Amino acid sequence: MRKEKKIKISADNRDKGKTFLLTEMPAMRIERWATRAFLALAKGGVHIPPDIAAQGLAGVAQMGLEALSGLQPDVAEPLLDEMMECVQIVESETVTRSLTPDDIEEVSTILQLRAEVFTLHTGFSWADIKSKLTSATISAGLSNTETSQEA
Repeated sequence: MRKEKKIKISADNRDKGKTFLLTEMPAMRIERWATRAFLALAKGGVHIPPDIAAQGLAGVAQMGLEALSGLQPDVAEPLLDEMMECVQIVESETVTRSLTPDDIEEVSTILQLRAEVFTLHTGFSWADIKSKLTSATISAGLSNTETSQEA
């Protein structure tokens, strides 16, 4: 059974109180999405280590969704749109439906929902990824400093 998660918007904006249902893509579809994302990144000049590319969506998680921001809009938009296909709006306890263009009124809600879709599929939140990258950078800096002090 695919994972699902409900997100209720709490930010004080036009979407406050709206609830969205996120549903995980089937494995074959998310694997194709990750492959297209890697190919787009490589074509865009981003170096992708082979060990990360072999990890599929987990590799995309390590690269970070921010890497997609460097892509041309005509390449990035289909990938981002496909993420939003995982999102439905909850109208009531018994009614959930596909999104229409007027369901989301704030850009911040779209960004929040994309981040939540990513987390649903990878098990990694953006905060976790940024924290790990920051820790790795600090550790690398400390080991470089220690090495240079010894010299």
